[in-house]
Amino acid sequence: MRAMLLATACAAAQAVLCMPAHAQTEAAQADNTDEIVVTAERRARPLDRTPIAATVLSGEDLANAGVSVVDQLQFVTPATTVNYFGQGTNFNIRGIGKTETNSQTLTGVITYRDGAPSNPGWFTAEPYYDIQSIEILRGPQGTFVGANATGGAVFITSNQPEINGGVHGYVLGQAGNYNSLGGQGAVNLPISDTLAARVALYADTRDSFYNISGPYSGDDGVRIFSGRFSLLWEPTDNLSVRWTTDLNYLDLSGFPASPYNATTDLFDVSSNATNEGIDRFGRTGLRVDYEFDNGVTLRSVTSYMEGTTMTREDSDGTSVGVSRGFNAVDDSIWSQEVNLISPDDGPINWVLGVYYQGEDLNFPAGRFVYNTFSLQGHNYRENRAVFGNVGFDLPMGFELELGARYSEHTTENVGSHTAYAFPYTQEAEFSNTSGKVTLNWEVDDNNFLYAFAATGFKPGGLSVPFNFLGFPPAFEEETVRSYEIGWKAGFFDGRLRTQIDAFRTEYDNFQVTVRHPVLPTFFTSLLNVPETTVMTGFEAQAEAQFGDLSINAGLAVLDTELGTFYASDARIAAPVACDPLAGPASATCINLSGAEQTYAPDLTYNIGVQYVFNIPGGDTITPRVNFGHVSEQNATLFANPAFGDILEARNIWNGQLEWRHEDLTVTLYGTNLSDQHYVAALRAGLRYAGAPQQYGIRLMRTF
Repeated sequence: MRAMLLATACAAAQAVLCMPAHAQTEAAQADNTDEIVVTAERRARPLDRTPIAATVLSGEDLANAGVSVVDQLQFVTPATTVNYFGQGTNFNIRGIGKTETNSQTLTGVITYRDGAPSNPGWFTAEPYYDIQSIEILRGPQGTFVGANATGGAVFITSNQPEINGGVHGYVLGQAGNYNSLGGQGAVNLPISDTLAARVALYADTRDSFYNISGPYSGDDGVRIFSGRFSLLWEPTDNLSVRWTTDLNYLDLSGFPASPYNATTDLFDVSSNATNEGIDRFGRTGLRVDYEFDNGVTLRSVTSYMEGTTMTREDSDGTSVGVSRGFNAVDDSIWSQEVNLISPDDGPINWVLGVYYQGEDLNFPAGRFVYNTFSLQGHNYRENRAVFGNVGFDLPMGFELELGARYSEHTTENVGSHTAYAFPYTQEAEFSNTSGKVTLNWEVDDNNFLYAFAATGFKPGGLSVPFNFLGFPPAFEEETVRSYEIGWKAGFFDGRLRTQIDAFRTEYDNFQVTVRHPVLPTFFTSLLNVPETTVMTGFEAQAEAQFGDLSINAGLAVLDTELGTFYASDARIAAPVACDPLAGPASATCINLSGAEQTYAPDLTYNIGVQYVFNIPGGDTITPRVNFGHVSEQNATLFANPAFGDILEARNIWNGQLEWRHEDLTVTLYGTNLSDQHYVAALRAGLRYAGAPQQYGIRLMRTF
């Protein structure tokens, strides 16, 4: 099967590389010669000269593809899965990211918004509006992003104020099924020759997707309100100061779900407890750039985020008995990064940086309750790092890059749990040096080759307090070693751009929840898979535009295999001990050696097509269609169909018909046109549904 998939992928890649494909940025005009840039390495660098496998999307690209929230990204970029279970997500790239839905296992795919790190796995439903670009980077980003980027990283940049840019902006309104009504807009406000502001607002409401029976039958629907204010001050040519603040209120209406073994439609739910899901949070960031006379730039990026995520749920998904969960957790994150960045034009370029991040997860008394159990206390986390990267120009178009990052991570739990008759304190420390060695070759203006070896690190954390039984309270960090080769090329005067890469990743200490290996009858625990998981893959992307026809395409084939590992499924009673390395294998001590990694589908691909019809008088009519495929994937290492562990393939069609007349754009849109009802995530024995078919009309006027 895997050999057949690989052969299919190679054939598809050849087809992709021979067809015209639509450039994925607003900047790419008819001649497609403007550069797409990546900023994740602390300097603007052309994507086709950057040794990273990446998808870069403009705000217009997102709108054209029907992408407005995080889980839809998996249908426009290869090797990416986003399993959405409400206010949290399991975001994985190349099979690495976040697979345990708790606050102790951090993410392996970190998201930055305007330079500010977001909460690792929560507060993820923030809408995409007034966006300049999204960069989705695949593979470990240990040097520049550090911990929590073993799978990759996502950088979201909003549109910024323009000094001397005049008053300009847009307003947009839309209406659709489920009584959907929404609007957004932004305006650039010039204040002086050195100062400008930008204000952006977003609102969206709709009815619930669900039909709920049982004692509880109501669901008020979604209500989302978000706003952003940005200020840019440039008093001299050398100094730039940018301040951005976001405020968000996301009433997500709760997340009803049915048990894994239910036979009803995903949107027909029997529930006897009120469902709610509300996120309230704000984020502010200050970026200061000062360029010295010698061209060296000093940059400071400061950010602070604070919010509360609140959930009420029926934790068994049925109308039988009472099984309730409630939590309202406060989270604060603050960070500071300082960089020294060399000029771009020398034979040696370099970046030096220091980084600090602190986080306080607060579980107030009475606000984290599941049935008769409750938790209260704090989880404090800190990360400190120093990093650097240097590139050397070599003869014949070669360049050697060396990067390294040293990180220290501490975590502490202070609190109490009703399952234990005493308060507890737990502490753990982790440190790591990650690095990357890259050899680039700019063959000519149209061909760029690279090869690198890189390492990455995701900190461990604290499990339930077994220390009073003599067991260590912490699980260990995850590490990766990745080897990649890639080729980026341009054809037909830049109208066709392609990326091809192949990689091998060795993944150690994967964090997973199983029954405790010594006391399986009484406890579950977060443990590490002791042997190396090997992942190999191939990816291809093409982006081009030929006249009025545009096509974009992406493809990824992934093969994963666990090393030696025995474990007891936490959902099955296990009366005997189960050593992770030695077993012995039994009905409850399962040999998982050779099993596939979770959330690592064998095949993902996407394609988008549009054609612009020019109408006499200057108007245009543009039909476009996008398709994304994510093959079936395992929600747990045990891949037990009886528990619903194998998530079916996702095949999502989106379509639009757009009419433009001067500054007015009218668009008929539809998402999930085939109305596929698919399980978006499995959590605690419940199956969570992905969004069904939605359609409507959107009107936008620019000024």
